[in-house]
Amino acid sequence: MAEREHPAGTTDDVELVTRSVLTASRLLVAISARSLAAVEERVTLPQFRMLVVLSSRGATKLVTLADLLQVAPSTAMRMVDRLIAAGLADRQPNPGNRRETLLQLTEDGRRTVAEVTARRRVAIAEIVERLSPTRRLDLIEALVAFNEAGGEPPAPVRDDVAGHPLGWTADLPLTGDA
Repeated sequence: MAEREHPAGTTDDVELVTRSVLTASRLLVAISARSLAAVEERVTLPQFRMLVVLSSRGATKLVTLADLLQVAPSTAMRMVDRLIAAGLADRQPNPGNRRETLLQLTEDGRRTVAEVTARRRVAIAEIVERLSPTRRLDLIEALVAFNEAGGEPPAPVRDDVAGHPLGWTADLPLTGDA
């Protein structure tokens, strides 16, 4: 893509880009929070992150789950207990090792992840639709470059493609907001 003309001093302004990304992240966090509004009585944002990991990985050991979420196993256990009490997850013995317990989503947990993800997709699409086609292409280019610089792999094209429903991969720790 050809270089565009930019106002003097803005082509290499790390602070300007940083502020713009922070502003966009506030918008995305707000969308995330609103997408959880319908289930906020049953699940918090950190608990939703756990549901998403279980959604993408399937049955998972507690220690693995805690590691992926970058929390202490005791914190993960409390989160799991709350999700089980809400009917969103359950424990099953590991068929390969009876001493281990695996955590997995219930049908209600899978439905919750799908509904929240769908609400986020709609909210983001509504914003993107307000952009001109040229701006949309610019945004794609900028976000691809940003994601590549941050080491984030591309999200699947469709929700039913293998991978995480929000585009995360289970191999990477979840350090940002869900």
